[in-house]
Amino acid sequence: MSSWAKVIYGASTELDAKVVELNVGGQFYTTTMGTLMKHPGSKFSEILSRSARHYKDAQGRFFIDRPGTYFGLLLDYLRTGQVPTEYVPEVYQEAKFYQIHLLVKILEDMPQIFGEQVARTQFLMGVPNYRENLEVLLHLARAEAVAMRSSKVVVCVVRTEEEDAKCVEPLHILEAKKTPVVKFGPWKAGPMTEDFVCCLEKDIRAKGYKVTSQRYHLSRDPYTCFWIFVFTWW
Repeated sequence: MSSWAKVIYGASTELDAKVVELNVGGQFYTTTMGTLMKHPGSKFSEILSRSARHYKDAQGRFFIDRPGTYFGLLLDYLRTGQVPTEYVPEVYQEAKFYQIHLLVKILEDMPQIFGEQVARTQFLMGVPNYRENLEVLLHLARAEAVAMRSSKVVVCVVRTEEEDAKCVEPLHILEAKKTPVVKFGPWKAGPMTEDFVCCLEKDIRAKGYKVTSQRYHLSRDPYTCFWIFVFTWW
C-alpha cells in the first residue's frame, strides 16, 4: 500500500470510528459515524453534514425531529444487518424517511408491507372516489351521533356495473325515506364485496373510530349491496 493510500485509508478509518451522539425525538443513542454512513445515499450524510451542525441540542448531540421509539431497530440493522421482525410497518416508515433504500426494499417484501402496499392499497386506488366517500361516511356518522351512544350509516357497495344498475331503485327508496347512504363502486377488477367492506372497516379503525358492519337487507336488493356501519362513541 502506498503512503498516500495509507493516509487516505487511515483518515477513513478514523472517521468511521468517530463516536456520534444522537437525540432522536428526545431519545438518546450513541453509535459511530461508520455505522450511520454504512448505506450510501441515506439521509444521515445530510443530518451529519457541516451545514446541519446548528441542529444540535444543548449537550451537543445531533437532533433529529422524528419519533425515537423505533430508531433503535434501525440502528441495530445498520450495525448487524439483522432485519427487524417487530413493528415492521413503523420501521418501514422510518426507513423511508432516512432513505435506507436497501432496508426499504427488504421490508416491502415482508407480508405486513407487501399486503398493505401492493395488494390492498393498489386495489383501493382502483375504487373511484374511495377517499372522498370515506370522508363523507365519517361526516355522516358524526352528524348522526348527537346525544347518542352509537350512530348508523347505510353503505351501498357495488362491485360490477350490473349490481350498480340493480341498486338504483333501492337507492331511490332510501332517498325517499331520507336515509343517508354512501355509495362505493363499481370497480373493474379485484376483491369481492366482503373484502372491500373489510378494507373500509380497517381504514375507519385506523382513524380511531370504533365500528362494526353487517348486511342491511332490502326486499328489492337481490344482490345484497347494502350494509349498516355502526359507530360506537362511548
